Amino acid sequence: MAYQTVKSFYKNKNIFLTGGSGFVGISYIEKVLRSIPDIGSIYIILRPRKGQSIQERLEILKNNSVFDKLKTDDGFDVLINKIKPVCGDISEEKLGLSDEDYKMLCENVNIVVHCAATLDFETDLKTAVIINLMGTKRIVELCKQIKNLQCLLHVSSAYVNSNKKYAMEKIYDAPANYNDIINYVQTMDADKLNDATEKILGDHINTYTFTKALAEHVVNDARNTIPTCIVRPSMIVAAWKEPIEGWTISKNGPQGFIMGASKGVVRRLPVNQSLIYDYIPVDVVINTIIASTWFSAQFPNNAPIVDGQTPVFHCTTSTCNPFHWKAVKPVLSNTLHSFPIRGAVWYPNIKFLPNLYMYWISSAIFHFIPGYILDFVTKISGGRPM
Repeated sequence: MAYQTVKSFYKNKNIFLTGGSGFVGISYIEKVLRSIPDIGSIYIILRPRKGQSIQERLEILKNNSVFDKLKTDDGFDVLINKIKPVCGDISEEKLGLSDEDYKMLCENVNIVVHCAATLDFETDLKTAVIINLMGTKRIVELCKQIKNLQCLLHVSSAYVNSNKKYAMEKIYDAPANYNDIINYVQTMDADKLNDATEKILGDHINTYTFTKALAEHVVNDARNTIPTCIVRPSMIVAAWKEPIEGWTISKNGPQGFIMGASKGVVRRLPVNQSLIYDYIPVDVVINTIIASTWFSAQFPNNAPIVDGQTPVFHCTTSTCNPFHWKAVKPVLSNTLHSFPIRGAVWYPNIKFLPNLYMYWISSAIFHFIPGYILDFVTKISGGRPM
């Protein structure tokens, strides 16, 4: 059997992408359009938000600076118009799609990339279940009706198994029965559910890792019906090389504290510097998603399958190419001082403190007290406190 190259495999393929307006989603769109111009259509699910229609949100997406490199191409207008919005919401039944759009996707789509998720580690269990778990289940239900599906790629997280010391490229036992958890969310009183959350989570640190772990089992349970694979990235940070070095729109994870540190607002972090800072640039994640989809569809018998499970691909630095927190501080300090930003409220000076008690004392001195003073001054001068 003759196998196709990545470009030839994707030629004229139609992709359905969730989370298309997010950091990973928009990076994926840019990379596919730039590197695989013969792609068919990229359908992205959008919902009206903050008074904006899906067409208005699409125009905002198209004008993102991530496409600046692509705009130099003579065929930019043709490429950018391959992005097709469909009105929907993964938190609703049938993804909130109209019957017409649902049927259209079933007739035309070849590849599904499921990126959408709530990344809020503090979100309540019900919200996390509705988006991360039930949303994934609805995607799987759609995929089962797609006539020419070649792969469903589910973007998970390297931290779904953060309750274990080591995690291999396999799916571990579920922390609970996902159907039971869905039933709890749908039937249990909100206050009772919140009270029971800690017990339900077990040894998972938050609702995010718990629901993302369960979502993997939803995908895995469909493996004999539809072609599936899972990619587990670690902390996703700004672009390494593509399309623009350092590009990001995300304020989650490391980028959040770096932005805060650059303004002089974040000055202390509770960090053990001997630990691994497991970050991965977004362009590496995107290349992994594209290649994993191709590999799983082209070489289903050669994928890293464990006990007949869905193929799992880690996208991490981990122990193979570790970068420790002790290496972060000198690089970060040098960068913040060499390239100061406008709008800084204090001279940047960040320190990592491994002792939590010392962190809280230091944080009170360098975070809370200055914050209250700044708010007070802002308020009496007629401004709006933060």
